[in-house]
Amino acid sequence: MTSSELWTRETADRYDTEEAGHSSAAVLAPTLDFLTALAGDGRALEFAVGTGRVGVPLRERGVPVTGIELSEHMAAVLRRKTDEDTLPVVIGDMATTVVPGEFALVYLVYNTITNLLTQDEQVECFRNAARHLWPGGRFVIELGVPPLRFLPPGQVAVPFDVADRHLGFDTFDLAEQLLVSHHFTRDGDTGQYRRGASRHRYAWPAELDLMARIAGLELERRVADWDGTPFTDDSVKHISVWRKPA
Repeated sequence: MTSSELWTRETADRYDTEEAGHSSAAVLAPTLDFLTALAGDGRALEFAVGTGRVGVPLRERGVPVTGIELSEHMAAVLRRKTDEDTLPVVIGDMATTVVPGEFALVYLVYNTITNLLTQDEQVECFRNAARHLWPGGRFVIELGVPPLRFLPPGQVAVPFDVADRHLGFDTFDLAEQLLVSHHFTRDGDTGQYRRGASRHRYAWPAELDLMARIAGLELERRVADWDGTPFTDDSVKHISVWRKPA
């Protein structure tokens, strides 16, 4: 078992509602276009498939998708949407779990590699991706750029969402390269706020490139979003594509 924190039944049951803004057809279209083009006529493997926010519509586009998911509760929500024959899911961690066959595409979206709280586990995640790829296949990660330049001396917190129903901010442990995401979410029925927190290990693009090299993968492309906007010093996230040499 890796250091990733397990999603509870309550969190899994709320997930799709709370992430509805990231799940609409219009929002997901660039993500699905990007992944479909890379998969081509091959199979795709999603690490941390969750409730199927990306995997289910990608399968509906005709890409055969298999998922690996640590939380049985998240997988149970996915199973309400589609059956095992349509989108198989293996319960296990994304750093060590192996599923049969080879894939044209392995992908890991929405900052989820940071759920692995040690560098060793993140390296193993890259190795696991490489192990599943056929020659010429790609590994794709979506990950935010750590906003450390917004931290003046003595400050340890950076807000990432300030809205009527949700307040979110990250606190940083710079020595250990860890952050805690804090969430205060207003319940629509009671008007009370629910507090949640999750731990993450952040990583810079250059560190990920070294992890990829250790795993035998080569950087092919890095862009700022699923639409392919060029990645610059001002980009707040990146979509990185590494290729397994033929």
